[in-house]
Formats: sequence, structure tokens, C-alpha cells
Amino acid sequence: MPFVPPQQAKCPKCSKSVYAAEERIAGPNKFHKMCFKCGLCNKMLETTNVTVHETDIFCKQCYGRKYGPKGYGFGGGAGCLSMDTGEHVGNVDGGQPNRPSYPAGPTGGNFVPPGADRCGRCTKAVYAAEKRMGGGLTWHKTCFNCAVCHKALESGAECVESSEIYCKTCYGKNFGPKGVGFGGGAGCLSAE
Repeated sequence: MPFVPPQQAKCPKCSKSVYAAEERIAGPNKFHKMCFKCGLCNKMLETTNVTVHETDIFCKQCYGRKYGPKGYGFGGGAGCLSMDTGEHVGNVDGGQPNRPSYPAGPTGGNFVPPGADRCGRCTKAVYAAEKRMGGGLTWHKTCFNCAVCHKALESGAECVESSEIYCKTCYGKNFGPKGVGFGGGAGCLSAE
């Protein structure tokens, strides 16, 4: 019976034999030391930070991006919003199949949760932290300004005309009485 050397394991990355002195083990496979790197970012791996998917190996962060859950609140760390669909790492499966869909609003798709107030100027949703009340309508803090001069207004100091708000000066100029002695200041004659 002739001598037959033992079969050496083959590296899944380079398909060459892996000898005991240079082997790194991940799952059922053995890799060369130089082939033992992440399949996406090429970072050198250790046996403690490797994640296996079939015959591919990844660092934990890249594995999470490619095969982990996608969408709101996943993979970004504490308090982070991640809308990463994984397309830059090769995922092409439509991204977020569990994302809710809502009918488009009158503003062309701006999402307004059911029961939320709409801004009197931009018609987008107004949340409690930015809410201003005036003229019987709800406004964003940034939208709560004069329609003519864009001066920021205080609640109760606004004048309303046709669902739009104005400062007292602009309201008086545009909608106040016209003629001799009205709205033009002391000693001013208006020919309007």
C-alpha cells in the first residue's frame, strides 16, 4: 500500500491548500492568515470578531449592514436613525419590505400622521415641540411670521386675513383704511 499524504483543507478565498502554521478557522472553513479579511471592507479579522455567511466572512459591522435588519432604528447605535438599505454593499432586495405605506397627502406625499395638525402655511405636519397657535390655525415656529415682511410673530400679536397672518404694520398697510389721514403716519397725505 503506497503512502498517501493527508488531504489539506482548501481556503475558500484563494482555493489553495491551508497548512496548520498559517490557518485561521471560521465556521467549518480554514483560511490563510492573509485571506482572513472582511469580504466588504477588507479589514483584517481575528477569530473573535469574524462572522460567517456560507463561505464568506465579514467583520460584525459589515455583516450587520449586509444581512441584518434594515430600516428605522436598526444598526446605527444608540439614538441613531438609520435608513441604510444596504444597496452599497450589494443588497438589491428592495430594502425595507416592512416599511408602512401611507396614501399621498395634498402636498404630494408629505407624511402627516393620523390626527396630527397641519401647518397653515406649508400644510406639513406640526409636532408639539414646534407648534404655534394663531388665527385659529396651527403653525410651525419657522412658518409663524408675517406673509409680507417675514418678521417673526408672537402668539396673540398677529393679524389674520384670508387664512394668512401678518404683523400689525403690514396688515394696516394692506388691509387698513385708505385715504387722507389714515395709515401713512403724521402729516402724510395718501393719494390711494
